[in-house]
Amino acid sequence: MLATILIALVAALHVYFMYLEMIAWDTPAGRKVFGTTPEFSAASKALAMSQGLYNGFLVAGLVWGLWLGTEGFAIKVFFLGCVIVAGLFGAATVSRKVLYVQALPAILALAALVMGW
Repeated sequence: MLATILIALVAALHVYFMYLEMIAWDTPAGRKVFGTTPEFSAASKALAMSQGLYNGFLVAGLVWGLWLGTEGFAIKVFFLGCVIVAGLFGAATVSRKVLYVQALPAILALAALVMGW
């Protein structure tokens, strides 16, 4: 039960990331979240939309795994692993904050899943 809640939380976070990158990137709110300038956000809008789409794929995989229930164990492990790798890469290349916002929730969800919680 705990694993399901945490996986759903990770999926919800990625829906939010997808929204920020695909819709709000070039808005004052999006620029505030990512600390970008109007010039940078306008110039990188297409790249951010692509990144947002990838976050959408992570959401789809996590929701698919949740929908399958216990039969979706391997799918949940795979997509949580993808989130963790992306979070670690983001922490190493963009900001340490990504470690806590993206990787840590996925690590906790994966631990709960593997422990059968």
